[in-house]
Parts: sequence; C-alpha cells; structure tokens
Amino acid sequence: MAKVFGRFAAIALAVGTATAGVAAAASSSGFDPWWSPGSGDVLPASATYENAYGAVTVLNVDGPVDTKGHPFFEPIGSNGRACVTCHQPSDGMSISVGTLQERWKVTNGTDPVFAAIDGSNCPNLPQDKRSSHSLLLDHGLFRIFYAWPPVGANGKPIEPEFTIEVVEDPTGCNLDPVYGLNSENPTISVYRRPRVVGNLKYVTAVDRIARPFEVKAGELLGVDPETGQRVSQNIMADSREPTLKSQARSAAANHLQAHGGLSPEQLEAIIKFESQLYVAQSFDKKAGDLTTPDVPPGLGALAMLRSEAGVIANGAQQHLFGPFEAWSAQPGAKLDAAAEHRASVARGAQLFQTRTIWIKDVYNFNTLGVGNPQKRSCVGCHNMSMTGMDIAPGYMDLGTTNLPHSEAKNLPLFKLTCSPKAQPHPYLGRVIYTHDPGRALVTGRCREIGAITMQQFRGLAARPPYFSNGSAKTLREVIEVYDRRFDMKLTEQEIQDLTNFMSVL
Repeated sequence: MAKVFGRFAAIALAVGTATAGVAAAASSSGFDPWWSPGSGDVLPASATYENAYGAVTVLNVDGPVDTKGHPFFEPIGSNGRACVTCHQPSDGMSISVGTLQERWKVTNGTDPVFAAIDGSNCPNLPQDKRSSHSLLLDHGLFRIFYAWPPVGANGKPIEPEFTIEVVEDPTGCNLDPVYGLNSENPTISVYRRPRVVGNLKYVTAVDRIARPFEVKAGELLGVDPETGQRVSQNIMADSREPTLKSQARSAAANHLQAHGGLSPEQLEAIIKFESQLYVAQSFDKKAGDLTTPDVPPGLGALAMLRSEAGVIANGAQQHLFGPFEAWSAQPGAKLDAAAEHRASVARGAQLFQTRTIWIKDVYNFNTLGVGNPQKRSCVGCHNMSMTGMDIAPGYMDLGTTNLPHSEAKNLPLFKLTCSPKAQPHPYLGRVIYTHDPGRALVTGRCREIGAITMQQFRGLAARPPYFSNGSAKTLREVIEVYDRRFDMKLTEQEIQDLTNFMSVL
C-alpha cells in the first residue's frame, strides 16, 4: 500500500484495483483532514485517512466529486452546517471524539459542528463553554430530540403505553422550561452517535427470505411512503426513518436547521452521493495492506462494492466478512510480527463466528422462542454478511441503554412506568430505568424500551467511541462490555484477538 502521509493524509487511489495505485497524495505539511462546509474542494474517487490502527478508505465509485454547490457539502441550513459536518471522510463518514476535540481547539468552539441545537448538551447553556458541549466532546454524542407523545407515520398522535419521569438530568435539557418534557412543546432529549454514511446498499437491504415480515416481532416491515415497498428499518438507531430520503429531509430540518427543506434536486443529489460510497479499513499498522490479493477477501472498501447485499452469514458456509483462512497460522509455526498479528486477526474472526456464549435477557432475541438463555455465537445477532449488522431490523435491548446493564455515564436517566394493560418489557417488567428509551420513543410500546438497532462494523477504527451512547471509548472496551454482559469468560488473548479482528474491518 502507498504510504499514508501525515497524521490524516488523504490519498486518491485508482478505482477498480485492489492495489494501492496512487493518483494523487496530499503533502503531510499543513494538511487539514476536516471538510468544512462550502470549501469547494474535490473529493477524489478514493480517499484514505490515517487512524490509530492504520488507515480507512472512502471509495466513491462514481469518481471524483466537485463539492462546490453540492448539497451534501454546502451549508444549506441556518447554522452553517452541511451533511459532511457530522459525516467526515477522515472518520469513515461518521465523526470521532478526537476530531471533535481538535475542532474545538482550532476554532475555539465556533465550528458549526458545535451548533447549539444539538452540538451542545442543551441550547439553553452558554455556548462558549466547553462544559456545555461535554457529551459531544467526550463521548461523540449529539442531542436527539423527540416531541412527546410520539406521532405515527400517518401524522396521528400515538397514545404511549408508559409515562416518563425525569430522574436525573445532568444536561438540564429534559427539565428545561423551554426544551424539556414539561415545556409548552413537550420534548425528550437523548444523546447518540452519528451513523456511517457509506455501505448503504447493505444498510437498506431487506432480508430476502423473511420479506415482508419483521421476523422478531412477527409484524410487517415498514414501507417506503413513496413506493410502498418494504424497507429494512436499519437506517436509524430507532428505525424512525424508513428511507434515505426521509432521513435526509429530517436531518436537514433538525440538524442543519434548513427550515425551507430540501428541493427535489438537492435531495436527489444527496441520496445519489451517499449511495455510491463504500467505507472500510484499508491498511493496518501491524498486518500491512488490507487490499492485496493475498489478504482475506472480505477486507477493504472494494470488497464492500463487489459483494452482495442482503446475505445472511451463519459462521459456517457463509462467513461473516468472508473467510480468514489466508491469515491462519499452523500450530508451532515461527512467525514474524506481521504474520503473528494476522494470525491473531484470524483467531478473532474464528471466535466471533464460532465461539458460543449464553445469551440471556435480550429483547428481540431471547423472546423469539429460542430459549432464555440461548447458546449462540456473535453471528447469531451480527448476521449480515460484510457488515455485521442484523439482516432483519436489528433493534434489540442488549442492556446498553437500560439499567441494570447500562454502563453509560453523564446521561439523563428516565423512569418509565408502563400501563397495566401494556405488554411489559419481557425482562424488566413495567417499571424501567433507562438513559435512552430507544425504539419506544417512536412506537410508544413498553416492550421496546431501550431497543436500539446495531451499527455496521466497517471502518470501526476510524470512529471511536462506540455503542449508540458512546459508552465504550475503544474497541477493546466493546469486547469487555460483552464479556461482562454475557459472562463470556474471555482470556486476555481472546480479548486481544477479537479487538484485532474488529480493527481491520
């Protein structure tokens, strides 16, 4: 692979090759990886950026994009942001805490990414103070605000099955007289990480076998309001937006404060651009180039382009992210440092696909009649080949947002009390304490409190922290959370192998 120049250097690679043919490279001196709205720069056909583990590549299959006038890159709202503000190529089309902290330092907190509407803990706080943006700067979390009670896709109010009480409000927003739950316009604020804009053919793919059902709940999938076609429901953390179009409209209105909305031309340009992006780690500091013919075939952005969407992985005939045998080592073989690291990755891949654990008290998994606990491998939930998402709508309550399992810090805490007539949460009953009600904020259902759709695994190394609430600072911490949650009893070597595996994706 070509050398990655500087800390975040961008490299334009020749599209359609698996090797590192360099079309252009930025100088390491004075290079700024940040894409500012309205900069008018050209996004190359392939851009590679260094990160802590190696480098991530963003592949733009339709070739270079002149961003001047392009609605993904232009500040089309009132707060100076563009879509690219929160979906930076250098962070794998999401955004990392390191990048955010650097922007605060460079701009003294004036960059549009820190806009009061959701880039601060609450718009009522003094915006020039770092403490007012602590959740974004320390955990990568943007404020997501919901009108309460919810409104259905048909525009009619939904009568929720539970009441909400604010128990703790460290940000002050949920108890604020203007922005809070008891305001003139009742609003609930939760805090989440932005999702990756890339590999979207997988994110929007519908399970070809189960269609048109959401197999976990035994319900019909949501529909595209324009076409009537069933949708994956995997785009957003709480499945609230059925399509990329509806998500773009909502993001423009809420995050960019584009009160006039998007024109049909702007909307078409945004969706076209987002749909042609493929993101994956392309270089590892220990394993080397991840795009050559002799590496596992599922690695690199080109593999994301070439592979088929909507395929379920079972850990046997259909491997998650493809087979890793190319990096396996024979017992007792003498290996150099690079080969040993590759062998560790291969062991991690094998663990992820075949190591069985007792999965217990997970809504939308143990509730499917498979038993509680149920002995399965990680692929039992992370089953979408090439992404590690769930091929069905992936919202589950793993405990990342609900007590007693949540390890999130500095977030609001809500007490939700469900109606005696409601179907209760299967494992937490009718009184639930949560940092984020998740899917239940959309549907008003008691049983869905805390259910969040799982993220894709590609480009993980570029966008820490992890989980929807940013509660895991590192990839290792992600593994450790699951180790504690499901009593996996992982050895130190197994934790490291799994970490190394996730870092090359």
